[in-house]
Amino acid sequence: MTLHVDQRGSGPDLVLLHGWALHGGAWSSVAARLAARFRLHVIDLPGHGHSRDLAFTDLDSLAAQVAPAVPEGSVVCGWSLGAQVAMRLAEAASLGIRALGLVASTPSFVTRDGWSPGIAPAVLEGFRRDLRRDRIATVRAFLQLNARGASGARACVRRLEALIGERPAASGAALAAGLDVLACTDLRTRSAALSQPALVIHGLRDELVPVEAGRLLAASLPNARFVGIDDAAHAPLVSHADALATALERLDG
Repeated sequence: MTLHVDQRGSGPDLVLLHGWALHGGAWSSVAARLAARFRLHVIDLPGHGHSRDLAFTDLDSLAAQVAPAVPEGSVVCGWSLGAQVAMRLAEAASLGIRALGLVASTPSFVTRDGWSPGIAPAVLEGFRRDLRRDRIATVRAFLQLNARGASGARACVRRLEALIGERPAASGAALAAGLDVLACTDLRTRSAALSQPALVIHGLRDELVPVEAGRLLAASLPNARFVGIDDAAHAPLVSHADALATALERLDG
């Protein structure tokens, strides 16, 4: 099986990477605008959506499977887990990634020594336990966390639930591996080497990845700007698609 990629639009190449448990369709509202300016490559990550039968074990194997679908010289934009994949891809000189969009992103999802703007490791371990007991309920709870704090949070959750049902559900193995990636990945010491122009875009009401994590990530990147979206939480691509598309259009050219 090969990685599923939806292509549309014309212009500079822009790759869109989704977050945990979702699929490329999560970008649908944003993509409808960006296709007028970019040639989009909207990817279902391994184990998710139409790429459900592909497996991965860690961030490196996830990025390695995505890399062949990334045209040389692309702009790459990732949301949440997808943003960590984007940063990993940006390290590969052979891809020549020319700019990054990092949405609701962080170098470390969990708190560590010297890093407080994350969730406690025990919270993520709770998700692991819950996933083994009831996958559907655990994903639903995670979708609610994506929207919590946003204006129109209930509508955002309903939209996320509708979107997730439009393609095959992420495999249990992929969900578990994705949580392992979120728990283990720490890109703090590697971000300083990413010289590409970058936009770090964050909902100012994000309760899953604190906005301070986005601000610190932007400060650690050599050529980044931070963009905050008022009233948005962790899923601005659903709740504030126009504002996010407007921000991403700045990556053109």
